[in-house]
This record gives sequence, C-alpha cells and structure tokens, in this order.
Amino acid sequence: MLRTLSIGSRQDAGAVEATAVRPSLFTRAFVTVALAELAYFTADGVLLPALPRYVEGSLGGGDAAVGLVIGAFSVSAFFLRPWAGRASDRRGRRLLMVAGASLFALSVAGYLVASSIPVLVAMRLLTGAGEALFFVGALSANVDLAPPERRGEAFSFASLALYIGIGAGPFIGEAVIDRVGFRAAWLVSIALAITAVGLALRLPPMRPAAEEAEPGGHRLIHRGGLLPGLVLLAAIWGMAGFLAFVPLYALDVGMRGASLVLGLFAGIVVLIRSVGARIPDRIGPGRATRIALTLSSVGLAVMGLWRSPAGLVAGAILLGVGVALFTPALFTLAVSGVPANERGAVMGTTSAFLDLAFGFGPATLGFVAAGIGRPGTFVAGAVVAALGLGLVVATRLGRARPR
Repeated sequence: MLRTLSIGSRQDAGAVEATAVRPSLFTRAFVTVALAELAYFTADGVLLPALPRYVEGSLGGGDAAVGLVIGAFSVSAFFLRPWAGRASDRRGRRLLMVAGASLFALSVAGYLVASSIPVLVAMRLLTGAGEALFFVGALSANVDLAPPERRGEAFSFASLALYIGIGAGPFIGEAVIDRVGFRAAWLVSIALAITAVGLALRLPPMRPAAEEAEPGGHRLIHRGGLLPGLVLLAAIWGMAGFLAFVPLYALDVGMRGASLVLGLFAGIVVLIRSVGARIPDRIGPGRATRIALTLSSVGLAVMGLWRSPAGLVAGAILLGVGVALFTPALFTLAVSGVPANERGAVMGTTSAFLDLAFGFGPATLGFVAAGIGRPGTFVAGAVVAALGLGLVVATRLGRARPR
C-alpha cells in the first residue's frame, strides 16, 4: 500500500514537474495578439507589390523613387520606436497596438489622394509612425505572454503572422490591382488594418506592474538592445532590398510577377517557424543566429549572381530559411534577462535598427540599382549580411553576452 502510494506520488510529482517545465503558450490572449498581427501584416503585404508598380507606372518614378517611397516609412518609425518602447512599458501593450493599426489605416487612406511622389512619401511617413507603435506593442505582448523557456518558440509562432501576411498579402494585392486597380488595393489594406484594431481592443491592457520597476528603468535607448540591433540591421538590410526590388527584378528575369517568389519565401518561413518552432530554443539562439546570417548572405548572392528565374527561386529559398531562424533567435537574445518593465524599451531599441534597414536599405540599394543594375542590389545585401555574421563572431553574441 505504501509502495503504491509512493509510486503514485512520484508519478504525480513527475506530472507536475512536466507541467512546470512546459507551461502553456497558446493562451487566449496570445492567440488574439497573433490574429491581430496577421490582419495587420496582411494589410502591409497588400502594399508590397502595389507600391513599386504604382510609383513606376502611375507616378512615373524610377528605381531611386521606388526605394525612397518603400523606405520612407522607416524614417518616422526609427525615431518613434524607442519612444514607443517606453510608452509600451508605461501605458501598456494594447494601447500601442490600437493606436498603431489605426494610424496605419489612416495613412493608407492618404494613398487614395497621393497623386505625386512627394505626397506619397509624406503618407509613408505616417505609415511608419503606425508601424512603430503597433510593432513594438505587439512584440512586447508576445514576450509578456510567453513563458521564459519558450520565448524562441513564441517568437517563431507569433512571427508566422508576419510572414503569412507578407505571403498572402501580395497575392491579394496583385489580384485586386489586376482586376480593379490601385484604389481598391488601398481600400483592402485599410479594411485589414481596421480588423487588427478590433482584435487589439479585445486584449487586456498588458501594462507591466509598477513594483517591477528597477533603477534606470524606462530608458529611451536601452543599452541591451544596441548590439542585437546592429546585427538585426545587417541581416535585414538585404531582405529589405529583396522585398523592395523583387517585384521589378522578377519581371527582368522573365517571370510574370513576384507573387510566386514572395509566396515561396513566406511559405518557407511559415513552414520552418511552425514545424521547427523550437529550433532556436533547442540549438541555442546564438548558434541559430550564425546559421541564419550565413544562409541569408548566400541566398542573396545567388539571386544577384544567378540571373534567371531558377536563381531567383533558389536564392529566395535560402533567404527564407535564414530569415525563419534569424528573428526568433535574435529577439530571444535581446530580451534574455531583461525585467518585464524594460522589455518594451529593449524591443524599441532593437527594432529601431529594423527601420534603419528598411529605410536606408531600399534607398541606398535603389541607387545601387540605378548605377550597376538591379542584380547588384542583391549582391550588396549579401555583403552586408556577411558583415553581420562577422560582428556576431567577433563579439561572441549569444555565447558571452555582457549586460
């Protein structure tokens, strides 16, 4: 009898321990945040093929104009993200998500009356402000709602929304443009952003408790986000150029459009982040970051040097694998050991480098395209990603990270 009780007690203890080791991730709030992200990034994805075609076709702009329009939103987003991070820590994640998606919808409504490149650039600056608020709020919510030992997995699943959005969005955007026109594409994007607002309103405020605050908290620029931010800059620079110029480069190499390439790229990311969501946690975020940067650099080089549909597809696959591993691994490194009331600041600081990449990446690569041709943009992006890999190795990021 005592032995039976002992065995039962050990079994119960093992069950409790297993539950403690693997706490629940997919709570109602976590899923709601992910759905809001899906709606928001699908709205963003609709714009990906639409904006380059609108600038070059309807507004008569060249490669440099395409780069400026695509990257303009990153200027305002860059300056606002650190402030958004601090506001997220003080006011809560929900407020930023609602405000960001609302401002996004308002800015895209401005595209309806943008009859010149300067006006469109001005509207893109507003889009960037909405991006800063929503992205920081949503990313901080993902961290808050995830158990510490499952953050890499949480980032993988949550970021599926982003890549499903930029995968499905271009198909929607190109279909709407071909059948109805650009105005209809803007309206579809607005409707999706409003859907994100409605979902975000169903969330709790998600404001970190005041008693968690520590001396030095609520910093506008968080030191812990600087090194991960520089690595993020290097990794995303080339991807930003890929997203900006692949709609036109696909036509250059004889394809009918970029929806297949963008869909394949996003599909690879979705597959790895769903089936292999725990990879960054299992192999370690540092190792995953190094592998990701290597694959991204090689993929971009393949696209630029193998100038054919096959080369574009092969490079997109490699880039997709690299991107799939990179973001969850890097953001897991960024928030490691950071108190809850400072996570927004770290996310704001780190993700500000995302805006530098999406702002200066397409803009500078636009001038590269104008000077030596569009294939050169992908080769240049490969070089920058390789420099990021060198930075990770030199600083031992993910191995012995100073706090």
